[in-house]
Amino acid sequence: MLVHTVIFYLRGDITDTQKTEFRQEGLESLRAITSVHALHIGVPAAIPPRPVVDASYTFAISALFADVAAHNAYQIDPLHLAFVNRFKSYWTRVQIYDAE
Repeated sequence: MLVHTVIFYLRGDITDTQKTEFRQEGLESLRAITSVHALHIGVPAAIPPRPVVDASYTFAISALFADVAAHNAYQIDPLHLAFVNRFKSYWTRVQIYDAE
């Protein structure tokens, strides 16, 4: 199993409508990629602040893959490439963590 976590920091001038579009038309589209075993989409949790918690991001996804090969297939899947191409101008930073 491989867990692919992506943290998105959207631009400060992105509107609420654009955030909804990013989530509904962008992130949700990644569920249709056949190599994705499961996908969770979230926003910073409403927990008490702690120095070790970064709540400055806009969205996060955690995608589960059977193995590295499934992850690699996801990276070149046309749906993933279309998502990146359409929405890359929305973010200022993306941080990725991959764990096996």
